[in-house]
Amino acid sequence: MEDYKNGHIYFASESVGEGHPDKLCDQISDGVLDACLAFNPDAKVAMETATKSNLICLLGETNVSKDQVNFEQIARRVCKEIGFDSMETGIDGNNCNIILAVEAQDANIANAVFEQ
Repeated sequence: MEDYKNGHIYFASESVGEGHPDKLCDQISDGVLDACLAFNPDAKVAMETATKSNLICLLGETNVSKDQVNFEQIARRVCKEIGFDSMETGIDGNNCNIILAVEAQDANIANAVFEQ
């Protein structure tokens, strides 16, 4: 960066509006967090969601198991609630592919979090 100046702080940010896929991803992650907290008020959740071309990927760790909270069902419900319900919107919440890469929270992280 030729125009970079010493002592200056540079930052970039993005803001997206209703209907943007990033907003959908945020709402799915929030839906998962809400469901985990409803099941266990002390739940720990680190969740990212990504989407592209009728595909939703949930990636993260939590101390709430997939047997206790249905992550796929939450993703589909959120999609439909906010209008992603046909291929015309780019994602059909009823029929999209969903990849779950959600694992139990790492024991070292869990121990550190619960010690505080």
